Amino acid sequence: MPAARRMRRAAAAAGVVERFAGMGSALAGVMFVWSMLSPLLPRQLFEHFVGRFLRRHARRLAGLVDPYLTVTISEHCGERMKLGDVYEQAKAYLSHRCARRARSLRAERAARDGGGDRFLLTMGDGEEVYDVFQGATVWWNSVSSGGGRRYESPWFGGGGVVYDDDRRAYRLLFHRRHRDLVVDSYLPHVCREGRAIMLRNRRRKLFTNAGGDRYRKSAWSYVAFEHPSTFDTLAMDPVKKKDIMDDLDAFRDGKDYYARIGKAWKRGYLLHGPPGTGKSTMIAAMANYLDYDIYDVELTSVATNTDLRRLFIETKGKSIIVIEDIDCSVDLTGKRKKRSPHAAAAAAEPVDAAKDESASKVTLSGLLNVIDGLWSACGGERIVVFTTNHVGKLDPALIRRGRMDKHIEMSYCCFETFKILAKNYLAIDAHHLFDDVRSLLQDARIKITPADVAEHLMRKCATAAADEAAACLASLVKALEKKAKGKETVEEEETVVDE
Repeated sequence: MPAARRMRRAAAAAGVVERFAGMGSALAGVMFVWSMLSPLLPRQLFEHFVGRFLRRHARRLAGLVDPYLTVTISEHCGERMKLGDVYEQAKAYLSHRCARRARSLRAERAARDGGGDRFLLTMGDGEEVYDVFQGATVWWNSVSSGGGRRYESPWFGGGGVVYDDDRRAYRLLFHRRHRDLVVDSYLPHVCREGRAIMLRNRRRKLFTNAGGDRYRKSAWSYVAFEHPSTFDTLAMDPVKKKDIMDDLDAFRDGKDYYARIGKAWKRGYLLHGPPGTGKSTMIAAMANYLDYDIYDVELTSVATNTDLRRLFIETKGKSIIVIEDIDCSVDLTGKRKKRSPHAAAAAAEPVDAAKDESASKVTLSGLLNVIDGLWSACGGERIVVFTTNHVGKLDPALIRRGRMDKHIEMSYCCFETFKILAKNYLAIDAHHLFDDVRSLLQDARIKITPADVAEHLMRKCATAAADEAAACLASLVKALEKKAKGKETVEEEETVVDE
């Protein structure tokens, strides 16, 4: 019996030796063939296939040794075309939940309206913290690439070298047995909590496009928006004001409605009227009423249509995109406008190359595409506002319904507007001079802007309130009477000329 066992073992060992010998022969054959073919193959192709082979098997080996998985949340998404919302939400969540455990912190002012000197602390680069969710422990790492990418900047004649900004990201590390829990429950929980924290700490911002360097991390720079204008203090006919507020309420609460009718969640407002009628004040009141940010677009600082598209893509929801004095910004008439022979001759004259290169090349077509084309749907809950002093100068395609949905005329001061201004500036609701102001403002020949009325009502000394109010109203009445007398004189002169 022992002899038979020894014979079976010997036979098994001989079989193993034969298999290894066969494998060795096969390997030797492969090596021989490779030695014959490798000189004929390109080196890059060789490195590609060998590197891929090694990486694939290295990952398999690492999976057996290391059971942890990693999820990376980058600061930018869409090839750096816009900031990632998930990154911002994770940042807010970690600052509230886990920042106390970190040793390296970044400080940002977190004050909202009247918040004082409170700061928002977030994780510094290279810092690691942990979090526990439903019994599972996960780890967060803040990483930064360091900004080593080089570009040839066309803004400096093609000879300048600029460096890309840091690419920041969060890396979430967890055990693979918690994969479903993290993907299906934990990450949605982080996003929900982050949005709520961002809403509590949110400060309204006033953005402007920072031209000159297209390789900035963002095309926008901002300051805190602290304009005090509200619809209560806005000098406008109360009926028209109520109509605008109702329209804004319907837009803010209309997410499901816009989705049902198949339209991007945006709305356009055209504010037109003479200078001094409160167009900019109206925009500030809209932002304060809706609690939206403002993006002030300076078209003369935008080089091309592509740059304009990038600006609009980087805007976020709950915002008002403003282009003021659009009739004066850039030439948006394109080829629609017929030029006179004199203008054609002027266009044929040679133009300074440097001056022409720095001029904005934004076209009407490019502007229409970003406010009403396919790109307009990249983001929701945005209002686009154009202001102009001369609505007749604008191309009809730019201000048609569907692009500028609501046209609001900011007109001259009426008596209802005057009463709001008197309440704001003089804190009075009635005065014996109100009847004189009413009769003068009802004269169709007298046109005075709310800005001019406000200047007369502005207190200019520290006298008693009653005396100051009477003096301001008397000044306004005198100015209105002067305007009326001037109109009468002009009409008399025109009558004499006609006769």
